[in-house]
Amino acid sequence: MTESAAKLAAELAGAQEQAGRMKAELGGVVVLDFGGQYTQLIARRIREQQVFAAILRCTAPVEEIQKLAPAGIVLSGGPSSVYDADAPKCDPKVLALGIPVLGICYGMQWITHTLGGKVEKAARREYGRAQLKVGCEGGPESSALFSGVPAALRVWNSHGDQVLALPPGFRTIGMTENAVAAVEDVQRKIYAVEFHPEVKHTERGTELLRNFLFGVCKAEPKWSGAAFIEETTAAIREKVGNKWAICALSGGVDSTVAAVLVHRAMGNRLTNIFVNTGLLRKHEFESTLEMLRDRLKLRVIGVDASDRFLAQLKGITDPEEKRRRIGREFIAVFAEQAQKLQAGEAHGEIGYLVQGTLYPDVIESVSVKGPSSTIKTHHNVGGLPEKMPFALIEPLRDLFKDEVRQIGKELGLPAEVLVKHPFPGPGLAVRLLGEVNPTQLATLREADAIVVEEIRKAGFYEKVWQAFAVLLPIRSVGVMGDFRTYGQTVVVRVVESDDAMTADWVKLPGEVLAGISTRIVNEVSGVTRVVYDVSSKPPSTIEWE
Repeated sequence: MTESAAKLAAELAGAQEQAGRMKAELGGVVVLDFGGQYTQLIARRIREQQVFAAILRCTAPVEEIQKLAPAGIVLSGGPSSVYDADAPKCDPKVLALGIPVLGICYGMQWITHTLGGKVEKAARREYGRAQLKVGCEGGPESSALFSGVPAALRVWNSHGDQVLALPPGFRTIGMTENAVAAVEDVQRKIYAVEFHPEVKHTERGTELLRNFLFGVCKAEPKWSGAAFIEETTAAIREKVGNKWAICALSGGVDSTVAAVLVHRAMGNRLTNIFVNTGLLRKHEFESTLEMLRDRLKLRVIGVDASDRFLAQLKGITDPEEKRRRIGREFIAVFAEQAQKLQAGEAHGEIGYLVQGTLYPDVIESVSVKGPSSTIKTHHNVGGLPEKMPFALIEPLRDLFKDEVRQIGKELGLPAEVLVKHPFPGPGLAVRLLGEVNPTQLATLREADAIVVEEIRKAGFYEKVWQAFAVLLPIRSVGVMGDFRTYGQTVVVRVVESDDAMTADWVKLPGEVLAGISTRIVNEVSGVTRVVYDVSSKPPSTIEWE
């Protein structure tokens, strides 16, 4: 990143910090991130209760936390062990502020370890579902954390360590078969659970979080999508000043909501650029340009750069290298368009690039707030080059897809945009395994269009998260018209999800699958075999690359 771009990025970060402070003043909660994959999911569950949650690194100074005046503090999970030499830590003063604290998984272990308890590697690790028995040690009285919750719950675990001895002042309020699962120190308002109440696999997990927010923290439900829009546009407007911006617009939910949101802050100083990478779905370039210009009245430049993107991908089979090359080429195209715009009359300095990056993109690509693991690089996050001519504006970076759809609804976007299935930034390049070339893309594009058409016809399009085709670099023997064939294989992938952090394959009726298979084999030249993907996330990801 250039020196000027770095300065602009610092300014925007300051604006976002100020916005976070405003939100916390609405009675919000601070989530300290120890590197857990579910950290943002914790914040999302809190926001669902109309309480804002600001995520900070676990190493954030106590003074920074206090500036946000939170009603409560949540310590996230994480992949480390508290007894590791490089284990993530936060300032122990966090536990002495008098602000209610809830530790989750690693957060519970860190609290125990820090306050004089004992944590060791578990003789029997707990991953997945477990039975929780709710009960208070030393008496029948109930805990505020489990108020109104049954005495037995199915919960979701993900830990290899366990608490063996509690710190002074704590008592056990929940056990699984193998471990202490929930503890509290009522006097210090410190609560902790070994399981994950934020995931939907935990029964009554939302109620536990509500008990903490409203029963313990006395938080007030003041945050909403409208508040997010107002605060975000105000923060962008204040720091961008009289500079101009371009937006990487694809026509999908994320980038369209980001464009409309930033347009509210900047007006006509925002120019949207829609790039045909040659990796789009069937007829997508033309239909998207029409919708953006004519229906949404956005200022959009369409750029056909398909030849240069395909040239970058020639001979490349590694999926991470595909993403990196696509990310670099996007930036090169945007930089060229920015130069052309700035050369025009009555046009100011373009200092920003707007992207519709969401939190699942971020958490899978890079360590954001804490020491989390990288799963895969997204072209618009980890795939970006180190040196860029723009600072980034990513107003949706801390949100999930369903939250973005709600923001889009608040902004007045049409339903056809809001229900549109997610499409990866690298496009068909990560649904075509192996080398990307025009012939293979044409095959995949036709098969994908059939999948979507049949899913729509069967009434499933708005009920599922994603439906698409994948083309494998595998050929198999077949027979067509009494002749032996040696054709290609298409995978059909249809999943249901709430936030893309977890997903399950959809059990489509046999007649729908049969219709998809018959059409693909009959209508897409060279394809002789169609298979259905029945893997969930985890262990698989939604996309194949």
